[in-house]
Amino acid sequence: MKALSAEFLGTFTLVFAGTGAIVIDHASGGAIGHAGIALTFGLVVMAMIHTFGDVSGAHLNPAVTIGFAFARRFAWKSVPGYVLAQLAGALTASGILRFLFPADATLGATLPAGPWSRSFILEIILTFILMLTILSVTHGAKEKSLTAGIAIGAVIGLEAMFAGPICGASMNPARSLAPALVSGHLEHLWLYLAAPVIGALLAIPACICVRESPCC
Repeated sequence: MKALSAEFLGTFTLVFAGTGAIVIDHASGGAIGHAGIALTFGLVVMAMIHTFGDVSGAHLNPAVTIGFAFARRFAWKSVPGYVLAQLAGALTASGILRFLFPADATLGATLPAGPWSRSFILEIILTFILMLTILSVTHGAKEKSLTAGIAIGAVIGLEAMFAGPICGASMNPARSLAPALVSGHLEHLWLYLAAPVIGALLAIPACICVRESPCC
């Protein structure tokens, strides 16, 4: 229960701060800006990894949880509980944002700009890079794990910075599902549920190929 509570709180904070930055940027007439939104996502993930990493591993993302399970670094029996906790945390965050900002149309939902196929490919590649980073920095020497949160948060901020305007740079089914459900913007939701999982799974053989000892 401690691990599930950590996943709930961590994912809640991620979605509340990340999508909240998008909502507040709209409400304030662009006071935060795209760079500020990308930075918010990167910083909140880094903070949550350092806050809850020793309790639950701070997955905060169903695609990461499924990826770890396929990589044999997480028990399959624990996957449903983790995913449900992550979804519950994300939905709670979006529900509170709806209460605070009832006029906002999308609540930070991820929607493709341009062809859906371009965003689908981008989300696969972005999540592939993210999962490859996660598998690498959470394996090996203890000193390496001390900087894991910084590396993972930096990758998320970087990817949100350059790809966010096109695909939203979600890389996280929970982050996309919650605002879509609460705001009613379900168009293209399948894209943001499927692509991150595919990208995370592709990262596993890639990690094995480039490291002397398997990362999984």
